[in-house]
Amino acid sequence: MASANSVTVVGNCDHGGNANGSNRRSVFVYGSLLADDVVRALLRRIPQNSPATLHGYHRFSVKGLVYPAILPVENKKITGRVLLGITAPELDILDKFEDFEYERRLVDVSLMDSSDILQAYTYVWANSDDPDLYGEWDFEAWKESKMKDFVNMTMDFVNMTMGFVEEQELPQSKPRVATYESYYKQNDGNNISS
Repeated sequence: MASANSVTVVGNCDHGGNANGSNRRSVFVYGSLLADDVVRALLRRIPQNSPATLHGYHRFSVKGLVYPAILPVENKKITGRVLLGITAPELDILDKFEDFEYERRLVDVSLMDSSDILQAYTYVWANSDDPDLYGEWDFEAWKESKMKDFVNMTMDFVNMTMGFVEEQELPQSKPRVATYESYYKQNDGNNISS
């Protein structure tokens, strides 16, 4: 199911850089990372960003989850945004946040404000045959009904997994999926789907 405009990234593929030699990356986001509050919780800043379109992909809802999945699908497109100037440590944070459910891929996106084409990383659902994928995920509906809890779960993930809690040694970090599952079981019972 691979799209002509994507390749699976193995290792750390840098592109771009600035005058002082530090490599920066661009990351196309399309789901919960469209929310500034989620990005701020993860990266401790809101990177410069630009609205963008990813052609040849579809954004699915996932049964039992509040976040979406994307997969290559001909004649489809996803509107999202590109986070610009992402550092290597920030890309590592995003990789940990996306966990095993996603594969980071390098894709071509169309910037909506300039019509330029930019190469950017994005996170594609790892299981292309997942029977739990359906329909189309709706950011506005998610923002209204699920964002507050998701931001709280993200802050828990950052504090427990990324080691951002000052002066506290944590016994064991949890992957984002485990953090998500335990947070929603504790705070939302069985009502975790969108």
